[in-house]
Amino acid sequence: MTAAPNQNSSPVKARPLLGLACRLGAMAVLAIMFALVKLAGNHGVHIVESLFWRQLAGLPVVLLWLWWAGDFATIRTDRPMAHGVRMVLGMAGMTLNFMAMLILPMAEATTIGFATPIFATAFAALLLHEATGKYRWGAVALGFVGVLIAVQPGNVAIKPLGAALALAGALLTAGVSIQMRRMARTESPGAIVFWFSLTSLVPLGLLLPFFGRNHDSEGWLLLAGLSLCGAIGQLLLTTSLRHAPVAAVMTMDYTALIWSAILGWSIFGDLPGGTVWMGAPLIIAAGIVIAWREHYLSQKRIKAAAEYPVG
Repeated sequence: MTAAPNQNSSPVKARPLLGLACRLGAMAVLAIMFALVKLAGNHGVHIVESLFWRQLAGLPVVLLWLWWAGDFATIRTDRPMAHGVRMVLGMAGMTLNFMAMLILPMAEATTIGFATPIFATAFAALLLHEATGKYRWGAVALGFVGVLIAVQPGNVAIKPLGAALALAGALLTAGVSIQMRRMARTESPGAIVFWFSLTSLVPLGLLLPFFGRNHDSEGWLLLAGLSLCGAIGQLLLTTSLRHAPVAAVMTMDYTALIWSAILGWSIFGDLPGGTVWMGAPLIIAAGIVIAWREHYLSQKRIKAAAEYPVG
């Protein structure tokens, strides 16, 4: 996603190792957050409460990021409806992902969630009419095969409702990617993140009186923990993109499966089925091919622009 240049912010020195380390840390912290979401749900915490406190804790992190990057001026927008659509898609996708995590073992929900870049590539070709060559279409096909193997329709080992929620969450998250690509033509990353964090609190705040309840100390500790992990994870994600290329850091996202499997087994006693371990490598391979191809084409465009400058 390319943002308009910000005259007030100084150039950031590329530190790819720091970017990769931040992304790896983010995957570990977010896996802990999902484990806490699952524990909180088992403790009687409603998903609306988990979402509200997670988003509320994330808002100061967004403001800190904007201050650090010198990007406060970029949050001004003339496209409130576009931000509204992004918020609806984002909240719907996040809700479905949280619900899937509550129903499925962590590793299975995480594996199905890896289908997001596969869906996003297909949507970009169909909705944005982006040129999609044989490499990316081949990766899409490979990824869908991996999803079918992992989900195994009719397999009683995986709860159909949980699988459906996870797939729907991946679809909506891919829709968020498409909406953000459209918005990136006029909106900065800071504006997109800020307005999503702020506007998402409106519907969640309206729902909270109906679903929120008082909890014992353990319930509040779980909410505080998942909120803190969500905020730290968001800060690490944004920092990783500030210091390393998107294609490089996104390959680190697949380490989430390792953390999910470890936490799912150690906390909940859940071991992923054999089909998950068979399908996961195909889904991961598809995502890596898509990320590599995006990086290769972007570098090719940059090189062409340097050799044949406009004007």
